[in-house]
Amino acid sequence: MKSAEIRQKFLDFFKSKSHTIVPSAPMVIKDDPTLMFTNAGMNQFKDIILGNVNTKYKRVADSQKCLRVSGKHNDLEEVGHDTYHHTMFEMLGNWSFGDYFKEEAIAYAWEFLTEVMHLEKDRLYATVFEGDKEDGLEADEDARKFWLRYLPEDRILYGNKKDNFWEMGDMGPCGPCSELHIDLRPEEERKLKPGRELVNRDNPLVIEIWNLVFMQFNRKADGSLENLPHTHVDTGMGFERLCMAVQGKTSNYDTDVFTPIIDKIAALSGLKYGEGEETDIAMRVVADHLRTIAFSITDGQLPSNVKAGYVIRRILRRAVRYAYTYLDQKDAFMYRLVPVLIEVMGKHYPELSTQQELIEKVIREEENAFLRTLDKGIKLLDRIIATTKSEDFLTVPGNVAFELYDTYGFPLDLTELILREHGLVVNRREFKAELEAQKARSRSAATVNTDDWIELLNDDEQEFVGYDYTGMEVKIARYRKVMSKGKVLYHIVFNITPFYGEGGGQVGDTGWLCGKEEKIRVIDTKKENGLTIHVTEQLPADLTQSFMAQVDAHRRELIANNHTATHLLDHALREVLGAHVEQKGSYVGEERLRFDFSHFQKVTEEELRRVAAIVNRLIRQNLTLEEFRSIPMTEAQKMGAIAIFGEKYGDLVRVIKYGDSIELCGGTHVRATGQIGFFKIMSESSVSAGVRRIEAITADKAEEYIVNSFALVGEIEKMFKSNRNVIENITALLQENEGLKKDLEKFEEESLKILKDRVKNEIVVEKGINMMFKVMPLPQPRVKDLAFQLKGEYEKIILVIGGVNNGKPHLTVLISDTLVKEFGLHAGQIVKEAAREIKGGGGGQPFFATAGGSEPAGIEKAVAEAERMIKFKLEIK
Repeated sequence: MKSAEIRQKFLDFFKSKSHTIVPSAPMVIKDDPTLMFTNAGMNQFKDIILGNVNTKYKRVADSQKCLRVSGKHNDLEEVGHDTYHHTMFEMLGNWSFGDYFKEEAIAYAWEFLTEVMHLEKDRLYATVFEGDKEDGLEADEDARKFWLRYLPEDRILYGNKKDNFWEMGDMGPCGPCSELHIDLRPEEERKLKPGRELVNRDNPLVIEIWNLVFMQFNRKADGSLENLPHTHVDTGMGFERLCMAVQGKTSNYDTDVFTPIIDKIAALSGLKYGEGEETDIAMRVVADHLRTIAFSITDGQLPSNVKAGYVIRRILRRAVRYAYTYLDQKDAFMYRLVPVLIEVMGKHYPELSTQQELIEKVIREEENAFLRTLDKGIKLLDRIIATTKSEDFLTVPGNVAFELYDTYGFPLDLTELILREHGLVVNRREFKAELEAQKARSRSAATVNTDDWIELLNDDEQEFVGYDYTGMEVKIARYRKVMSKGKVLYHIVFNITPFYGEGGGQVGDTGWLCGKEEKIRVIDTKKENGLTIHVTEQLPADLTQSFMAQVDAHRRELIANNHTATHLLDHALREVLGAHVEQKGSYVGEERLRFDFSHFQKVTEEELRRVAAIVNRLIRQNLTLEEFRSIPMTEAQKMGAIAIFGEKYGDLVRVIKYGDSIELCGGTHVRATGQIGFFKIMSESSVSAGVRRIEAITADKAEEYIVNSFALVGEIEKMFKSNRNVIENITALLQENEGLKKDLEKFEEESLKILKDRVKNEIVVEKGINMMFKVMPLPQPRVKDLAFQLKGEYEKIILVIGGVNNGKPHLTVLISDTLVKEFGLHAGQIVKEAAREIKGGGGGQPFFATAGGSEPAGIEKAVAEAERMIKFKLEIK
C-alpha cells in the first residue's frame, strides 16, 4: 500500500463511522499565544475542548500537519539520528466531543489497524494509565477492561504519568491515555525477547503508533484537577510510522513518504544512501527538514530572526550544515528537491504546487545566506585555532565557541568537528553555561504567570457584534489575573462584545468599560482559543453589574480605513503586477498599514505610481461595502473570493466586496471607500526571496503628509528668492556644487603635490632606506593619500606620521613590501604597540596600518616609539 492510499483509507474508515472529515489546519498558529506551531492534531480543536465554543460536529477525523521543534515537544536533535523522529509529521486523528468515549475509541483503533491495515495482531501492545498518588488518580481499569476484548492480558501494560497521562500544558484539559505499540522486529529477535519488555524503552522497532487520549479533567493553576463538564476523545497516530508498519519497513525513511526525496539527494550529492552512517544521517536530516520548511512557507511563515520565523530558519540552517559537512554541498541545493516533494505530497496538499516558485526562491536565498555565514565562521575559526595553538593550549574556551554559535549561527558540533581535525577541543562545560544563561534570560523576559479563569456567568459562547456596533451593554462572563514582566493585568471576557480582537493582521480595539461609578480603560483586545479577551490594568469594584463596553470609535475608524485600503491595494497589485500576487502577511493599525505579497523582483517606481493611482481611483468611486456573513465556503469560492494560504477558515465564512475586490476577511471595514480619503505609498522593500513589502498611510496621516510636504516645498522656495520653480533652483544649485567640488579636488591635488615635495626634502636615507618619522597637522585621510603616493615613488621607504585632528590623535605607519619581506617588519604590530602612548589601539596589514587614541599629548612619544621599534629591527642605532 502506498502512503497516499494509507492516508485515504484512514479518512474513509472514520467517515464510515459517522465522522466529519475536516482539512488540516495551518502548521503555523496565529491565535494562540501559548503555541507557535501546531504540535498535535488536537490544536485546532482546543477551543472546543476548553468549552469556549460549541462544536458543529460531534465526531471529526483528519490528517493534520504538525511540527515539534520547540517547548515540551521538541524532537529536533533526534531527527536524522534515529529512524522515527521528525520535525514536520502528519498526525492521523479522530475526535469525539462529548459523544463516544473509551469503549468505542479502542474498538475503532483495533478494527482499523487489524482489519483495514491488516497489521498482525500478535505484534500489537496496549498501555493504560497506572494511576498517580500525587493527583489522587486510580489506574484506568476501564480502558484495560476494553482492551481485554482484543488482547491477551500479558500484552496490556501499565504506564506511568509521563507516558500515559496527556496534558495540554501546565493548565487546561487533560486525562489518561492508552497507547498502541507495535513490535516490528524480525521473528528470530521476537523469540529471544518479548516485545512487552521493550515497550517505551526507545527501541527503534518497538514503537508507539497510536495514542488514544481520554480527556476528562481540567488542570487548574494550583495543580489540582477537576472534572470537565463533558468527556472527549482525542487520538493521534503518526502517519509516517503507520506507513513503516504497513509497508513492512524498519525505518520511516524507507517508506515511499521519504525514499523519492532521499534518492534525489543521493543523485545530487553523488553518494549512496545506506553506505555510511554520517551521510545517511545527513540525508535523513535534509529530507525531513525540507518538508518542514516548504510547508511553513506555504502557511505564510518565512524564515526570519524572530519567533516562529527564527525556528524555521534554524531548521533550514541545520539541514544546510549537515549537507555542507557530510554531503560536500558547498552550494545551495535543497531548493532543487522541491519538485520531488511535490510529487510525493502535492496531491493531498495542493498548496505546495501553487506556491512552488516561492518555496524554491526562499529556500535558495536562505541556503546561500547561511553558506556565506558558514564561510565567514570557518575563517574566524581558523584564527581561533591559530591563536589557541600559538599559546600552546589544547582547549578552546566555551565562551569563544558560544560567540561563534550565537553571533554567526555556527553550530557547536561543526565547531568541534573542525577543531578535532586540529587536535583541539571545546570546553563544553563553559559553552553549556553560556547557553543556559542565554536561555534563562529569554525565559525571564517571556515569563507570564496566568491564574485560573474565574467564571461569573455560565455562558456557552461569546457573541461578537462589532461589525454593527461600537458600544454595547455587557456582563462579565469570566476573568483572570495575569502577571507579565512584573506588571499585573486582567483578562476579561464579556458575554457579548463590540471589541475586535487582534487577528488577520488587524490590531485589537481599545476603549472603555463603563460601570455605574467607574470607567476602566481597555488597553488591548486579543483572541485566544475562540475567546475575545479584553485587557485592562484594573478590575471593576462590582464585577456583577451591567457595563457599557465602548470601543474607541475614532481609532476603529482609522484602522478600518487602513484595512479596507489593504484590500484595494491587493486588487491593484494583481492588476498591475499579475495574478501571481498573493498576500503573505499584513499589519493594519490606526497610523499605517503594511502589506507583504509574493513577487519576484523590485516593484518599479512606475508600477508603484500605477498601483497608487488605481487605489485612489477606487477610493474616489466611493464603492459601497457588500458584506456576506456566514456563507458557505463553496459559495464564497464561486464568488471569486481570495483566501490567504496559512489562514484557517471554517465551513461558514465572511466575504468583503468593494467592486471587483472580493476577499475572505474577518476584520472591520469602511461602509464606503470614500471614507479612506487618500492613499499614499511610503515605501517598497524586500522581506525575503520572492516576498515584497509595501508600507502606506491613509486618511488623517496621508493628509498630514501632504500638508507637511507642501509646507516643506514652500520653505525651500522662500530660501532661493528666485522666480524660477523649485526644481530649476535645486538643479542649478547641484550643478554649482558639482563645479565647486571639482575645483576643490584640483586644489587638493595641487596642495598634496606641494606637501609631497616638502616631505621629500625631509626624508632621511639610512642603510639605503628612505625614512621619515614626523608629527604633521594633517587629517588621517590626507596622510594615507600622501603615504601611498610616496610608496609609488620609492622602492624602499618607511613612513611614520602622527597627527592630532579635532582633539583626536592618529598614527599611520607605511612600509615598502620589499622591507616587510627582508626584515620581517609588520606595520600592524608596530602601530598597535606605539598606540599605547596615545591611549588607543589599531592595526592593519604588514605594509600599512593606522591607529587612533584619546591622549593627544602622547603623539610625539608614539611616533618615537614606532621609530625605535623599526630601527631596532633594521639594526640602526
